[in-house]
Amino acid sequence: MKRNVTVVIGGQFGSEAKGKVISYLAHEFDVAVRTGSPNAGHTVIDTQEVYKLQQIPATFLNKKCMLCIGAGALIDPATLRKEVEKTKTKGRLFIDPQAGIIEAKHARQEGELVRNIGSTGKGCGAALVDRIWRKDFKLAKDALQNEFSIADVSHILNNAIDEGKAILVEGTQGFGLSLYHGTYPHVTSRDTTASNFLAEAGLSPLAVKDIILVIRTYPIRVAGPSGPLPHEISWDGLSKKIGKDVVELTTVTGKIRRVAEFDSEIVRKAVEVNRPTQIALQFLNYLFPQDEDKTDWNMLSAESKKYIVALEKELGVPITLIGTGEASEAMIDRRK
Repeated sequence: MKRNVTVVIGGQFGSEAKGKVISYLAHEFDVAVRTGSPNAGHTVIDTQEVYKLQQIPATFLNKKCMLCIGAGALIDPATLRKEVEKTKTKGRLFIDPQAGIIEAKHARQEGELVRNIGSTGKGCGAALVDRIWRKDFKLAKDALQNEFSIADVSHILNNAIDEGKAILVEGTQGFGLSLYHGTYPHVTSRDTTASNFLAEAGLSPLAVKDIILVIRTYPIRVAGPSGPLPHEISWDGLSKKIGKDVVELTTVTGKIRRVAEFDSEIVRKAVEVNRPTQIALQFLNYLFPQDEDKTDWNMLSAESKKYIVALEKELGVPITLIGTGEASEAMIDRRK
């Protein structure tokens, strides 16, 4: 079996800049499949536009890349329509008939989760409950067949594997939010491991070439009572430390994120469970402001290099992609 599938996943609590990493890698792939639900957003910064995507694969800037939404995904039809219109991707988007549909009733059912565990309230958990109950639950083949191309995504992906094409599986959120391995009950409504994203797409682990674990120097959680965040700090404190005003809002809800000093415990567990072949370390410029927007390893300060080499040794995984700023181009690629 050919091994030409790359899986990109988060190693902390989401918002690790997976969208940036995926958009940077976009032109290396022929087919991309989005898994997960619209309670996770991936930000893609183009030269003239910022895209905050909750449904469309972040590889869309590569106009030759076929875009898919897998059977295990959940779809908010209104969000999907807006994204397809903005990205102009309708002609190359394929949706699995088994993908689930989030309805207005599902969002209404999640008020308690928003108050108690910092849920985004997008209805994803309630929709998955209905799916498990197998009662009064709509699939893409029921709700979207007259608007979009409905096709067996697993078949598309596996054919592409046999043809030697490069495939990206776009995971969502972060390992610390896994329903099974995260900080329960302050977790999301699905597993967030590489193995589960492969299952949602309909792919065998034997087809995997690379697993890229994305982490950030200052991990975040969403606003509110979203669960434990070791070594939490304020954005004011971080701004003073790096000599620049920084604050981040969540892609989905637009609320101010919580932020903390780097904690290696959750990352070590993510490495243990997911066995990544590479790590993409993002927001190096938060830790070393003098290295903001650097694009070459030889341009980095001695302090940055020392930190990265030590972290590689601690985690036992090569750090190949280093983000130094917001734009996709602000990336040091050590694979070359």
